[in-house]
This record gives sequence, C-alpha cells and structure tokens, in this order.
Amino acid sequence: MSQLLIKPNKEAEDGHVLRVTPESAGWDYVGFEVYSLEAGSTLKKKTNNQEVCLVLLSGKADVQTKEESFKNIGKRMSVFEKIPPYSVYIPNDDYYEVRALSDMKLAVCSAPGKGSYQARLISPEDVGVEDRGHGKMSRKIHNILPEQKEADSLLVVEVYTPDGNTSSYPPHKHDRDNLPRESYLEETYYHELNPPQGFVFQRVYNDTRSLNETISVENENVVLVPEGYHPVSSVPGYESYYLNVMAGPKRTWKFHNDPDHEWLFENVMK
Repeated sequence: MSQLLIKPNKEAEDGHVLRVTPESAGWDYVGFEVYSLEAGSTLKKKTNNQEVCLVLLSGKADVQTKEESFKNIGKRMSVFEKIPPYSVYIPNDDYYEVRALSDMKLAVCSAPGKGSYQARLISPEDVGVEDRGHGKMSRKIHNILPEQKEADSLLVVEVYTPDGNTSSYPPHKHDRDNLPRESYLEETYYHELNPPQGFVFQRVYNDTRSLNETISVENENVVLVPEGYHPVSSVPGYESYYLNVMAGPKRTWKFHNDPDHEWLFENVMK
C-alpha cells in the first residue's frame, strides 16, 4: 500500500477513525483527525501549540472553548447534502470540548498557531461557495477557512466533484517556498464517496517523477500530498467529496501549474 494513503480504523473504540500528525506524515505543519462520535458522547482535547479548525462533517454538537460556547451547531447529516458545514476555529493554548447531540462525524484540522485570533464560529453563511471549472473539470467549492479569513497557518476547503469529472485539475503544485510565484504548503485530502462503496483515483507526482503514484482511494481514506501535482478523478456512478487541509511557513496559496497541461487553462481556472 502507498505510504501516501491512510486508511480508517473502523474498530477504534473511542471513535478515533483517522489520525495524521506531522511526525507520522514526515512533515512540519499539517495535522488531521476524524472522529465518529455517538449521540451523548464527548471529546475534550487541549490545542497546545496548535490552532485547530473543527469541521462538523455531519451531525450536531455543542462546542465549548476557554472563552466561547457554541450551542446546537450543525445541520447536515451527510456531506453529500452539499450545504456548507458548521466549523469552529480555536487558537493554540486553548481547549475544545465537543458534546455530540446526534451521531456525528468530526474533522479536526490543525497547524502551528501564534495566538493571533480568538475562538469563533464559522457558520454556513460565513463559507464562500463557488463553482469552478467547466465540463468534465467542473466542481463545487466550499471555502471554510480561506486565505482571506483569519488564521495563523490553516487553510481549509471542501470540494465536490461530480461522477466522471476530474478536480484539483489541471494539475498544480505548491511545494516550493518561492513567493510570489509559489508557496510551500503541505496538504491532506480526506475523501468520502457517494455511494460509499465507490472509489476515486488520485495521482501524486513531481516534475522528475521521483514521486509518481496513482492511488485507488476509497471512502474515508486520507491521501498525503507532501509535494508535487495531485489531481483527483472520480469514476462514473460515484460522486466525490474531499476536505483539504493546507499549511506551511507562510499562509498563502500560490500554485504552479504543470507546464505539460497548462494549455487547459485557456478555458478553466484551477
């Protein structure tokens, strides 16, 4: 199995389905976890030196931090309802306590924090929604924590790709600290499929092909993108959802296109 592919632990008794740490990924910035919580259960954790964005993938919850309390948040029961999620931003040196009001699935996105901002609710109305691309390159974007919104390191976005389409495409990368042309950002892709027995293909490759993997990705898998280009192709009959988490030394998203495929940008924006 590819070292870039992380599969869920379906047998986890504490609901801890997935975990990616900088140490396990072999990089410096991005952490990512998924919890599957039963109604009435609680999850409490310190943020330590990390800022955190909690994304309610599905279900409802109360969320408590040092200074804030967000009651009865959450609306969608499946990511494939395609409505923006409720999320909570929490700074470093804080904590969060999540009490599940229904069965729920929770994503925990983390990266180094500087204590610049206070905890806040990111409601569906705060999420920028856009359609990107055209034809077989079209997809829907939910900008949960984009560059224009306050955070120290984290960038968080959801993407919906119709069956048979390709997204994160034309191929692009962001693996060099070479601003203003390109920024260095590590990235995780958390995938869900509809229906859930489906799969997508994700290719991760660099210019020299010293990294060149094409991965068959199933429901609730995570793909690590430490470098290189990283398009995702959905197969007929199965629509694709993924949650991206990015972070690096500078909080800006400047990407570089694969020159072999840049002609595609004549009609489509990344």
